[in-house]
Amino acid sequence: MAGETKITLIGNLAETPALKYTDGGAAVANFTVIANEKTYDSSTRSWRDGDSISMPCVVWRQYAENVAASLTKGARVVVTGTLKQRSHQPAEGPRRYYAELLIDEVGPALRFATAEVTKAGSRPAQQGAAPTRTAPGAFDATWPPSQAIPPAPTNPPTVGSWPTPAMAG
Repeated sequence: MAGETKITLIGNLAETPALKYTDGGAAVANFTVIANEKTYDSSTRSWRDGDSISMPCVVWRQYAENVAASLTKGARVVVTGTLKQRSHQPAEGPRRYYAELLIDEVGPALRFATAEVTKAGSRPAQQGAAPTRTAPGAFDATWPPSQAIPPAPTNPPTVGSWPTPAMAG
C-alpha cells in the first residue's frame, strides 16, 4: 500500500509475548521491542549505552500463536512491519495517541544465539507407510493436505477498529 511507513528494528523483547483472543476468535500477540544504541567513547576506550527506543508490536492470527510459542522475554529479535498511529478515547480525559508496529516479519537475531527452526504444522515423515484413504467428508490426517489452503491474512479483523494492546483480551 502506498504511503505506509515500513521499519525494521533490532532489539530485545521487554516481556514474553502476551497471546490473547478477540471476541471473534482471532489470536493477537502483543510485545515490546527495546532497541539500544551503543556508542564508542574514545576517551575511556569502551562502549556505552546511548539512546533507546521502546516499540510496542502487534501480530495477528496463526502468526501470533507462533510468536508466542517461540519467543520469550530478553530474546534478541529482528522485526519488520508497518508503523501505525492509533488513538483511544478514555471515558474521562483527553484522547490518547500512540504508535505501534504491525508486524510483517519477526525472528530471532542470530548474531549471539542459535535457533532451531520447526515448520509450524509440519508432521514427521511416515517412511514406508502407504497413503490412507478416508470416506468423503471424514477427517483426513495426512500431511500435506491434498488441496492448497491459502495462508491466513496477517491483517487484523476488518470489522470495527483494531483493539489497542490494553483492549485486546
